[in-house]
Amino acid sequence: MKRSLGVVLVVLVLVFGLTAVPAAAADLSVAIVFSTGGLGDESFNDSAYKGLQDAAEDFDMEFSYVEPTDAAEFEEHLRAYAAAGYDLTIAVGFQQASALEVVSEDFPDSRFAIIDEVVDMPNVANILFAEHEGSFLVGVLAALMSETGTVGFVGGIESPVITRFQVGYEQGVEWAEADVDVLINYAGDFGDPGRGKELAISQNERGADIVYHAAGGTGMGVIEAAEEEGFFAVGVDADQDHLAEGTVLTSMLKRVDVAVYDIIADLSEGVFEPGIQTFGIAEGGVGLTEMEYTRHLVPDEVMDRVHEAREKIAAGELEVEDR
Repeated sequence: MKRSLGVVLVVLVLVFGLTAVPAAAADLSVAIVFSTGGLGDESFNDSAYKGLQDAAEDFDMEFSYVEPTDAAEFEEHLRAYAAAGYDLTIAVGFQQASALEVVSEDFPDSRFAIIDEVVDMPNVANILFAEHEGSFLVGVLAALMSETGTVGFVGGIESPVITRFQVGYEQGVEWAEADVDVLINYAGDFGDPGRGKELAISQNERGADIVYHAAGGTGMGVIEAAEEEGFFAVGVDADQDHLAEGTVLTSMLKRVDVAVYDIIADLSEGVFEPGIQTFGIAEGGVGLTEMEYTRHLVPDEVMDRVHEAREKIAAGELEVEDR
């Protein structure tokens, strides 16, 4: 298989438009099917790609990836990678669950992983994050920093995963400052920054002076709106603080890069664990950035409340509902 994979890579590139990064006689081969929205989202997909790149630097591996533009393409790409004999194929995002369920059953000897959803098959590792816990901290910070008494949330596609961001945020606001209102809108897309901008401006016009997005590439429009209109945005998944210094108050880090790296590192040692792995505050899987560009704007007593919430969640003293 290892000797022929280079030829298979060429076929995949030509037929399916996949991007392959080969290594001569590599010990390990890994493929990633990204979520719609693709690379360059400064968020979910980019974080997964960083984990892949970091692993490629540390282990003897070759890798391939593809950026589907439509959910209808997922099964085709997952099946192509499984047929090519990759040691591991990673599906990025909950939208791929139904496709992966079919493909993993058709290729029982192949290994798969999926991020943000559960596919109950013996050859699938399910990587989940406690987004509601990290979003609770965002809610605490936003509630205590708001001068208008209104904050906002812009989601991508309404789904159980993105709802966890929303409800955690709402609980954090309620815990910190019960009188603060939360405006909620969904864009219906992870790759439409124009729609994200439109929704953020609408929320700002209705009084929201801080808008948190969990919308992938759509969220770039939220940040652009905040920079132009003079309110705070909150980034998601990766550290987005640098995208608009002083405008992005913080970002809710979701360490997809660490999860991708860790599963590849385990596989390099011959270890693959199907089932569910969940990364929350206690596991270092979610949290806030260091706020390099805005920390000086936040009073110490506000940060003390954020730290209090984080410590109580990690210790199990404060339970955050996920729906």
